[in-house]
Amino acid sequence: MNRGQRGKLAMATAALGIGLLSLTGCGYINPQQTSQQYSPSDGTRTDLGPLQLRNFIIVADGAGKPGRVLGAVYNTSSKDVVLTMKGTEGAQTQVPVKPNSHIMLNDSANATILNPAGAAPGAIVEVTISESGTHQDAKFKVPVMDGTIVDYKPYLPTPTASSTATSSATASPTSTETPTPSSTVSP
Repeated sequence: MNRGQRGKLAMATAALGIGLLSLTGCGYINPQQTSQQYSPSDGTRTDLGPLQLRNFIIVADGAGKPGRVLGAVYNTSSKDVVLTMKGTEGAQTQVPVKPNSHIMLNDSANATILNPAGAAPGAIVEVTISESGTHQDAKFKVPVMDGTIVDYKPYLPTPTASSTATSSATASPTSTETPTPSSTVSP
């Protein structure tokens, strides 16, 4: 290899090195999203003492109606802990969690209701959470969803006995609408 060829090879290597450095420089300057914790779903998350609240949402038909709380509560301590959630207008619910375990509020056996939900669907409601072990309180923002998303529809709270008469009166027009689509389906 002569002197001219070595010079060209050195310049090509330097150009390649500069090109590679400019491409990798973007990752060096910008923070990586995988190093930041966030909630990749509809719900929100927070920690309070030994409790870890994950993917929390409230499913309700309206701000003044009952809302079902969905999510998971993890207890990392070695003793029983009770999570208390306080919403608007005196709404309150409690969730007992066994030591070193978790509870899924999506299960039908663990239906946790805030009455009223405190915000209209699509809004975010601020609730106060506390845990029995340390008696700490914290504010926690939770999104309110409704039944328009098919996955959340089964979790809408059922009406109470006092509102059954109201809902049955509104259910009869719905039943008269049911034959209408079937008659329009068959032209």
